[in-house]
Amino acid sequence: MSRYSAAHANPQGPTDARPTAMQIIQDEQMQGKLVGKVVVITGVSSGLGVETARALAATGATLYMTARDLDKAKTALGDIFDPSQMDLVHMDHTSLESVRTAAQSILSKTDKITILICNAGVMAVKDLQLTVEGYELQFATNHLAHFLFFELLKPALLAGSSSEFQSRVVIVSSSGHRTIRGLGPSDNYHYQKGGYDPREAYSQSKTANVYMANEIERRYGSQGLHATSLHPGVIATPLGRHMSPEEIEALLTNPIVQMFQKSPEQGAATTVWGTVSKELEGKGGLFLDNCAVAERGDYDENPLSGNAVPHTYCPQDEARLWKDSLEMVGLSSED
Repeated sequence: MSRYSAAHANPQGPTDARPTAMQIIQDEQMQGKLVGKVVVITGVSSGLGVETARALAATGATLYMTARDLDKAKTALGDIFDPSQMDLVHMDHTSLESVRTAAQSILSKTDKITILICNAGVMAVKDLQLTVEGYELQFATNHLAHFLFFELLKPALLAGSSSEFQSRVVIVSSSGHRTIRGLGPSDNYHYQKGGYDPREAYSQSKTANVYMANEIERRYGSQGLHATSLHPGVIATPLGRHMSPEEIEALLTNPIVQMFQKSPEQGAATTVWGTVSKELEGKGGLFLDNCAVAERGDYDENPLSGNAVPHTYCPQDEARLWKDSLEMVGLSSED
C-alpha cells in the first residue's frame, strides 16, 4: 500500500491533504540530491509543467525545459527561473523539425541526461486538424513529438544512467486512455478513413503515451533506462483550452469533479513521484496514479478512475506502435 493511500481515500477538492509535488521531494529527501544531474521537461509554460519544474529545481538538478512560447514560459516560471540552473528551449510539438532543433540545442550543451519528463499535451480538439507533416494534432502533439524527442535524446539518457540513480522517462498520460480499448489500426491513426471524434483521438494519443513507456522499458530497462506513464488527476489547466466555456463550466461545477479535482501543485505530485521515488528505482513499464502504481482491474465506467485496465498493458500493440512511430518520424530503424 502506498504511503499516500489514506490521503487519496476521501478527496475533498484542491485544498485537501493529498500531496503536492514539493511534498514528494521532501518526503523522498531529495532536496539538493540531484546536483550534477540533468532533467529535461516539456511544456513548462503553464499548469503541471510549472509545478513539476518548481519541485525538481529543489533537487539541485540542471533543468532544460521546452515551451512553444518562451515569453509565456518565463512569466509562468516566475521566481523559480534561475538562468544558472535552468535553460528554456523553444519546441513546437506540431512540427517534427522543431522537435529536432530543440533536441539539437539541448545536446549541444550536455551529453548526459538522467531524467526526461514528457509533460506537454493538448486535448479536446473539436475538428480534425493535421500538422504540417499530415498527422492528427492530438496524436502528433501528445505522442509523436515526444517519441521523436526521446529517440534523439536516447544516447544521452543511456549515458546519464548510473548505479546509484538509473535514468528515467516519465510520461504524463491520462485515465482518458481507458476510453477506447486500445489503438486504432496502423492505417488510420490520423483518421485517413474518416470518423474523427475528439474524445477518441485524445484517448488514442494517451494510450500511445502508455505504450511508449511500456516499450521503452522492454527495450532499454536492462541498460539502466526505465520509463513509466501516469494519470495526474483532474486539474484545471490550459490543457482544456479547446473546450468551450460552457463545457469547462459544466465540468468544473460538477460536484463529483469538484471533490476529485486537484490543484496544479497536487496534480504534479504523481509526475514528481515517478521521477524521484526510491520505490521505483530500477523499475519501469508501470502506469502510475495518485503517487502509486495503479491497481489493475477490468473496464469500468468511472471516468475519474486512474486504475489500469486490460489494454493498459498490451505488448503486441506496444511493439506495433513503436515500429509505426519510427516510420512516422522518419527513422526507419533503431540506431
